[in-house]
Amino acid sequence: MQKIRRLSASALAFAFAAAILAGTAAQAQTGAEFFKGKTVTYIVATAPGGGYDTYARLITEYMQKYLPGSTFIVKNVPGAGHIVGANTIYASKADGLTIGTFNTGLIYNQLINADGVKFDLTKMSWVGKAASEPRIFVMGSQSPIKSFQEIVDSKTPVNFTTTGIGSANYVEIAALTNLLKLPIKVLTGYNGNDDQLAIRRGEAAGTMGSRSSFEQFVKNGYGRFIAQIGGKQTDLPQVKDLIKDPKGLTFVALIQSQGDIARLTAGPPGIPADRMAALIAAYKKAMEDPELNAKAEKLTVPIEPAYGDDVLKLIKEALNQPSDVIAVVKNALEAKQ
Repeated sequence: MQKIRRLSASALAFAFAAAILAGTAAQAQTGAEFFKGKTVTYIVATAPGGGYDTYARLITEYMQKYLPGSTFIVKNVPGAGHIVGANTIYASKADGLTIGTFNTGLIYNQLINADGVKFDLTKMSWVGKAASEPRIFVMGSQSPIKSFQEIVDSKTPVNFTTTGIGSANYVEIAALTNLLKLPIKVLTGYNGNDDQLAIRRGEAAGTMGSRSSFEQFVKNGYGRFIAQIGGKQTDLPQVKDLIKDPKGLTFVALIQSQGDIARLTAGPPGIPADRMAALIAAYKKAMEDPELNAKAEKLTVPIEPAYGDDVLKLIKEALNQPSDVIAVVKNALEAKQ
């Protein structure tokens, strides 16, 4: 009996020691250590091709570099103007192994409590933002329209491409079309580089989007920029200087504020603080990597980053709009196209 008790005591001691060792190992696997041997899925809320995909592949290549032992994969989850992808990120397990990107049009969707929105941007785990993006009006080279005023004066509908309903360029084009009574016909469903192909085919005359996404398109002679919202460039007229409608000016100011928050990276709510710190640190090192910046310059995509809580602050400020601004967005979107 005494021998059995001694064995039991030994077994208990062994179990206790094993538990301590397991706890120590688990404790050691925090922060960057957690990601060793793990795969991080980076969701892009649009189809392959286009600016979001370009940024995603740059970011994941260099975040992987600065989280040694990790593997990053890009997964495209298009649908409903980036809402499907954002919902997917928001609902994913909060272990730090799923992050991703979506467009700032989702700020508009949250402002008006749009159908299908299952996320709260203020609760997401913010890794960073890669750029600031002025919006531009771009026309195909085959289009006779060479100025914003020529759109205003057009006697026939001017076809503009957009992605899904609710995406940034859909919200912005639809709202400005309704507010300013522009003769624009809004065409939806152009994801990735589909909009550029449609313009080259003559299926559409133009569109509105981020300047960097269309820089190469214009350099290749396929189109021309005619007006801009936000940004520091001085080669184009600012839309705010071309219109007088008070509600239109209010909405243009809102668009300009969104341009400061571009190419976002976020995860679901509740990612442990040490893993978030590791993700933010890797993202910051990636954004500051000379090789990444050289590639970005070659791809004509701007890098103007911010990190963590600084991005959350910008998001909260963008969502803190007075009722009249929210009404402008809501009424513009609900107006008949």
